Amino acid sequence: MSMLRSRLAYQTAGESHGPGLVITVLGMPAGVTVDLDLINDVLKRRQGGYGRGGRQKIETDTADILTGVRQGRTLGSPVTLFVKNKDSRLDDAERTPPVYRPRPGHADLAGSVKWLTTDCRDTLERASARETAARVAAGALARCLLRQVFEIETFGFVRQILDARTEVEVTEANWRDLVAARDASDTYTLDDATTEAQRAAIRAAKVDKDTVGGHVETHVFGCPPGIGSSMNWYERLDARLAAAIMGIQAFKAVQIGAGTRAGEVTGSQLHDPIRFDASKVDAPSLGFVRDTNNAGGTEGGMTNGQPVVVTGTMKPISTLLRGMPSIDLNTKEAQQSDYERSDVCAVSAAGVVMEHAVAFEIASAAMDKFGGDSVTETGDNYRRFLETARTLPLDPPEQTLA
Repeated sequence: MSMLRSRLAYQTAGESHGPGLVITVLGMPAGVTVDLDLINDVLKRRQGGYGRGGRQKIETDTADILTGVRQGRTLGSPVTLFVKNKDSRLDDAERTPPVYRPRPGHADLAGSVKWLTTDCRDTLERASARETAARVAAGALARCLLRQVFEIETFGFVRQILDARTEVEVTEANWRDLVAARDASDTYTLDDATTEAQRAAIRAAKVDKDTVGGHVETHVFGCPPGIGSSMNWYERLDARLAAAIMGIQAFKAVQIGAGTRAGEVTGSQLHDPIRFDASKVDAPSLGFVRDTNNAGGTEGGMTNGQPVVVTGTMKPISTLLRGMPSIDLNTKEAQQSDYERSDVCAVSAAGVVMEHAVAFEIASAAMDKFGGDSVTETGDNYRRFLETARTLPLDPPEQTLA
């Protein structure tokens, strides 16, 4: 999403082995209470998960607030966060030598040609998934806004690693209980049997000096109808979510709701019938309820009052301990690809990253609709919208002539 098109946007800077990562968030309204414990907790969770590599034993990711916050609340000015790298050695030629043998699946080859160099390190240092720590911090800050003003919550977890999949259903009624189950799992999934099966898949890949990927899911609860727009392609919420998720390193697919299954069934089987329940008119759905949610909470590029459900697919990590057939960019001779310290599986971390990428896009789209320079103004705009929506129709509908 273009920074010029959104009221709330962010930019990251930093390399994998540079001094640290810088996150600048623009458009955050004044008065957001910054929950630094939340930010640091999700940064820690991003570092966890079975199958992670040695880098996570070195780093202890925490965020320092550099600008835009006073006495724990945002000022309305740009908010800058800094996550320090303990493994900072970018200019150490011995510890970060040139990389001339590109890894299949990584940005190495394309980046080297793009920037006209045979040293892949110039690309890989920025293309590295280390950058996702910055995006998690930005998304966690956005969650502070979502909770305080809109009472919107996000829940992310691992649905599948290789062929080990949990079939636990996530609902508005049970998701808070499932947080504890996810946090008790060292693969960040939702039940013990799947956790063990996923661990076994990761162990087998490690023995084979290979890597594995999987599917992660994020559910967003509390969105009213109408966040996003059908008026311009770049305002469609599902398009914004897809762009944000596909921008995460190693993600190769994104689905909303039923996703690809939508092409395998009929319309009567797929679309979610609408009912009106007057007892739920005060809920974010405004009383418009569905018994199914194949749409994943979006229709026509806008939220429809149901939970937003997004699935992302992470490929196996490109750095294999055993290497893969490649070439030397200087000689063009056949070689095995270089090895950079990496993970066997980072799907658990990917679930944390995607949850916070989704959170930021939901917050950004909500700010585009409700605006406001302070949380007081934004909150008033939001409540006024809900009050008006509950009184529809504003004018009596015209009677159809017989």
